[in-house]
This record gives sequence, structure tokens and C-alpha cells, in this order.
Amino acid sequence: MTDANIDRATRLDTATLSDALDKHGLVGQCHRIKPRSPQFRMTGRAWTLLYGPAGSPPGTVGDYIDDIEAGSVVVLDNGGRDDATVWGDILTEIASHKGIAGTVIDGINRDVSLCLELNYPIYSRDSWMRTGKDRVQVEATGVPVTIGNARVCPGDLVRGDADGVVVIPRAFEEQVLASAEAIQSAEDAIRQAVRSGMSLREARAKHGYHQLQTREVP
Repeated sequence: MTDANIDRATRLDTATLSDALDKHGLVGQCHRIKPRSPQFRMTGRAWTLLYGPAGSPPGTVGDYIDDIEAGSVVVLDNGGRDDATVWGDILTEIASHKGIAGTVIDGINRDVSLCLELNYPIYSRDSWMRTGKDRVQVEATGVPVTIGNARVCPGDLVRGDADGVVVIPRAFEEQVLASAEAIQSAEDAIRQAVRSGMSLREARAKHGYHQLQTREVP
């Protein structure tokens, strides 16, 4: 089934979507979550998982990848932990083969070389080789999680590019996408006006640049 809003978000960059989120007073910018390659791009619906410290006896890091549909974005909340990874080469290979759109981790991943080779988008705080086995375990799937101080719920729209990741809450995506499209249109018009000889000051004033992301008051 075609998801029109995924197509719309794919045509927008994260900076424009960030401005639109600000316009609606929404926090969807995932702070400090970065692509392992600036060439990575992804758009899809969030599939969420929450990790916690391993118990005694320890639980597992999970075989959840079998349950995720093509086109989804895997969103893993490991609490920003940077001393144990929750994603590596086996998951990258399977996710790439299944057509999963990408992976977002509030934490770290390892085996960076394979995601680069396969051009499989991974966004995380950093990378390191130490396993999360017997250090963390799956607490729940399909629940709200936190990624870089942004709340992510199952089914939310996730967009990633060279600048990072934004999450658009499903309940507000029509408004946010419409605002982002208007912002992009205005910025395109400003660039065209400057190319045609208008000063930047004049072009910005004409197209309301300084109010583009100003928060709307209900």
C-alpha cells in the first residue's frame, strides 16, 4: 500500500522539517543522533523497541528483526548508552535484505563497514565494538521510546539525512508536512529571486523568510 506522507517527507530535508516542527511547537529533532555516513537517507514509519539493563539471569537483545515489515524504520531506545552496542553486522545484513528503511539508535552500533558497503542507513550516537549481550535486554516492543530527547511512538513518521533525524508525530503529520512544504516553496522562491538579481534582504522580506518557522498560536 502506498503511503503518500512517506513520499511527501522523502522530498523534504530534515532542516525544513525541523523548522516546521518548531512552527507547531513540537519536539521531533533527535539531538546528537547522527548518520554513520553523510550519504545515508531514510524515510519510514517507526517500529520501536526499548532496552534496559540486563537482569539476572540476563534476558536477550532480541530476535525482533524477523517481525519488522519492509519500509519500516527500526527505532531502538538504549537510553543513550555508549559502552555497549545493540546493532551489528547480522542485523544490518538482514535488515538490508528485507528492505527495511533504516535504523535509529539512542545508543551505539558496531560493524560500521558493512552498513557503508550495503548503503544501509544507520543513525546513532556513535560506534564501538563492545557487545550488548548480557549487558542489556529487551524490555518491550511497540511502545513509546525516547531518541535524542524526542518521543517516538510506533507508526510515527521518521526522516533521516546528512543532518540527522526528525520524528513527526502521527497525529500532527498533515500539519507539519504542509508547513514544511510551504517553507520549502518560500525558500526556493527566495533562491530564484536572488538568482534573478534581487537582493537577499528584498527576497527574504517578499517571501516572509523571518516568519517561516515562527510558532503558530492557536
